[in-house]
Amino acid sequence: MEALGINLGLLIVQIIAFIIVFLTLNAWVYGPMLNMMETRKQKIAQGLEDARVAAEARADAEKQASKIIADAQAEAGKVVREATERAASAGKDVKVAAEAEAAKALEAAKAEAELERNRILGDLRGQVAALAVAAANKLVGEALDEKKQHALIDEFFSGVKSGKVVVLDDAGFKGESAEVTSALPLSKDEEASVKKDVLAKVGAQAVTFRVDPSILGGLVIKVGDKVMDGSVAGRLEGLRQSLK
Repeated sequence: MEALGINLGLLIVQIIAFIIVFLTLNAWVYGPMLNMMETRKQKIAQGLEDARVAAEARADAEKQASKIIADAQAEAGKVVREATERAASAGKDVKVAAEAEAAKALEAAKAEAELERNRILGDLRGQVAALAVAAANKLVGEALDEKKQHALIDEFFSGVKSGKVVVLDDAGFKGESAEVTSALPLSKDEEASVKKDVLAKVGAQAVTFRVDPSILGGLVIKVGDKVMDGSVAGRLEGLRQSLK
């Protein structure tokens, strides 16, 4: 050994030291490391197995969920169809009832509107009549001068003679006294015509002539409790009543 340059003692010491280091490393490093790696390997294998099982379970669960969803959708569709059919049937009944109720309400509204229309027209007729008579009164009051007043009286007498104006005795007028009202004082000829053409037929002996501008024109003859109104104001009143 010495010839080879090897120190036997030192070699033995180094071999012993290597053995000690090897045993120490094996006991404290390699052994625990190998155990740890084995444990890690087992955990990984277990994790992979768990993952596989979980994947299978998830796939199975997804299949079950899809089936449940499909069944639920089918049931929901059935419920919706039934509800739609019931709603359509109920809707028809409601529509028929609503149409009947609407028809009743429409008839009632028409009747009420007709009543209101008639009421309004009645009010309007009264107002129109009042306005028309007021306008006519104003117009006639402004337009009838003395010449036209006498023309109206002549027209009255012409009507009596032609039969257009009811003669006093034909209407049941009888009495000894009479009252004749004119809008303007009558002339002597007009008074004579009243006595001759009208009052003589009822046997009136006493005649009173009076003036009342409110009659606007024409004559008003009163015998007892009967009156023959041939005045313009009387005609306007007749117009007002007809407008109503």
